[in-house]
Amino acid sequence: MNLVEDKLLDASGLFCPEPVMLLHNAVRELHAGQLLKVVATDPSTQRDIPKFCTFLGHELITQQVQEGQYSYWIRKKQA
Repeated sequence: MNLVEDKLLDASGLFCPEPVMLLHNAVRELHAGQLLKVVATDPSTQRDIPKFCTFLGHELITQQVQEGQYSYWIRKKQA
C-alpha cells in the first residue's frame, strides 16, 4: 500500500497520553478527508490510536509495527 500523507505527526519518544493529545490537535488542522501519518514509539498507541479513531469517527486506514516504531495512517472524517 503506497499512501502519501497530507501531514506527518512524529510522536517518537513521547509516552501516553502525549501522542494522543498531539494527534487530537493535528487532526483539527486537517480538512475532511485528508490523510495524517502518525509515527510513535510508545506501544500503548496500538491501543489508544484505534480507540481514538473509533470514538471520533476517523478512519484508521492501516497501522504498521517495525523495530519498535509504530506507524498509523488516519483519514479525517467527512464533515
